[in-house]
Amino acid sequence: MPHVTLIAAPGSGALETAMVEALRSAWGGGAARWLAPGEAAEFELPTVPDNRWEVWAELQARGIDMAVQERRGRKRMLIADMDSTMIGQECIDELADLAGVGARVAEITARAMNGELNFEEALRERVGLLKGLPESVIAEVLEQRITPAPGGRELVATMRAHGAVTVLVSGGFTQFASAVAGWFGFDIHRANRLEIAQGALTGRVEEPILGREAKVETLREVASERGIALEEVMAVGDGANDLGMLKLAGAGVALHAKPAVAAEVDLRINHGDLTALLYLQGYTRAEFVTG
Repeated sequence: MPHVTLIAAPGSGALETAMVEALRSAWGGGAARWLAPGEAAEFELPTVPDNRWEVWAELQARGIDMAVQERRGRKRMLIADMDSTMIGQECIDELADLAGVGARVAEITARAMNGELNFEEALRERVGLLKGLPESVIAEVLEQRITPAPGGRELVATMRAHGAVTVLVSGGFTQFASAVAGWFGFDIHRANRLEIAQGALTGRVEEPILGREAKVETLREVASERGIALEEVMAVGDGANDLGMLKLAGAGVALHAKPAVAAEVDLRINHGDLTALLYLQGYTRAEFVTG
């Protein structure tokens, strides 16, 4: 039976009882179940409404995310992008800023994430601009510029506590992904590797490059190894190279995603943080585990 989940930004109190009840009544839904007061609620529907996207747009203007799922349930696997998803930055842009080529690299990154450029070619071009940067800058960026995305620790810890396997898969670099995976407690992490020689970046990334297809392959591989059906997988990302895994997973979530990406995904979170992925599975805030 279809489920509607309504989610507001944490602490905003934007989700009002009257709003939930009016929508539930208009769509002939079942009794509302509050997942967090003022923040998240859900109810069942007899069928998916024809005007779901019109209502979605109206709620977006009020700071509310709405998701309609044919089958809502707790997932056994989480696969997540890293840059601008589990962390608030693009690591390569931060490196480029210290190398004095920040504006050029950020422009390429934005176009690649919006699907305007081939990801692999764009990555090679950006890494090439980092040639000669001291290896020590990686640790500097990690310590001073990279911040965990809100709700990420609760998301990973809660799903792991309920038996899910968690995978961090990034088109970025393992020099960052290994640290970020440790911050959140991911079971598995995969990413590209910057080539380093004599204490400096060579301007090359080791081949083969982990891009869109590699993320899909990782999802399939880990799910198969663990005996997890694709319908039991939740994927989250924001860029064009995430679309493959977002579409393959039973629940693919576009989180604060680029416009071209969000347009192709039904589950869109623009106001909530990463804890929204727990609400989409029916978890209440009282069930959240702090990482």
